[in-house]
Amino acid sequence: MRKFATIFVMLLAMLQFGEAQQDAMFTKYMFNTLNYNPAYAGTRGYLSLGALHRTQWWGIEGAPHSQTLWVHSPIKGDKIGLGFGLMNDIIGPTNSITANLSYAYHIPVGGMNRLSVGVQGGITNWRADWNKLNAEQQFDQAYTGDVRPSLWLPNFGVGLYFFNQNKYFVGVGVPHILESDYRKGDDVTTEMWARHYRHYFFSAGGAIPLDKSKNFIFRPMALVKTVALFSRTKANDDPFNNVAAPTEFDIDLSVLFYNAFWVGASFRSSIEKFAGNRSSFDSADIWVSYFFRNGLRVGAAYDYTLTKLQQPAQGSFEVMLGYDLDFKEKKIVTPRYF
Repeated sequence: MRKFATIFVMLLAMLQFGEAQQDAMFTKYMFNTLNYNPAYAGTRGYLSLGALHRTQWWGIEGAPHSQTLWVHSPIKGDKIGLGFGLMNDIIGPTNSITANLSYAYHIPVGGMNRLSVGVQGGITNWRADWNKLNAEQQFDQAYTGDVRPSLWLPNFGVGLYFFNQNKYFVGVGVPHILESDYRKGDDVTTEMWARHYRHYFFSAGGAIPLDKSKNFIFRPMALVKTVALFSRTKANDDPFNNVAAPTEFDIDLSVLFYNAFWVGASFRSSIEKFAGNRSSFDSADIWVSYFFRNGLRVGAAYDYTLTKLQQPAQGSFEVMLGYDLDFKEKKIVTPRYF
């Protein structure tokens, strides 16, 4: 239990004294783009739904684990996309559940190119149970008043997604624009406080056939995540303004074989904004996915930790289940690359 309390104090410190990456991250983010960009809704051209589970730093008590569920589809001749996403994120004694509804409008911009403009609205229930902690001494006076806080936090997000189906895409998403304080009204006995900061996601990718029959498709992708680009705290001289989270990036390379079997490898790192822009390696990842002709898809991923958590943790893993359905064709002949 002491190890758990120590790790959680470190996580809580990042939340209070910096602008840490707080949104859940996934190695198989390319199959769950709706999670960070509402403009993705309906861009696959058919009904798509899926579920993804992630266990991070397996072997460490209280380490994060997340589940996400999504469904989206085009309507009215593929001009409009609608989507729904549900996220459950648990870190130690804290738990947040978020539900979002997404709307996207797809604008033709020449040839097969489309520009999708998306918005979403939703609500998060954030709660904690500080009774689960077994600390030797009081480490945070901000939570002594209510040991089981529960907050309902409404929010909205926006996104842009420029794409050519099965060729390339570029996107930017801000899934929650409002920044929320994790406290109740004026019930504060200390100047210490915690906030959920605004996150920005930039993504790009392409599909390159390696043979004339397109039996082998090479797909490079990248995702850049940064926090609080335009956020300010209450006072300009506030020490929070002098600290920022690292900008994190994922580079993924994968090959699709015969429109069925996908194998990928990725690398996750970050750039410390206030430490001479030096890099900090996070993980090296591998993943696989299989696409059945009836529209069903399954997948799994494993992350090898490159930080000091490598010794106590046994890496991170994900499992995914999804289903695609084209109501016009009654089945999916070939999968979308994005």
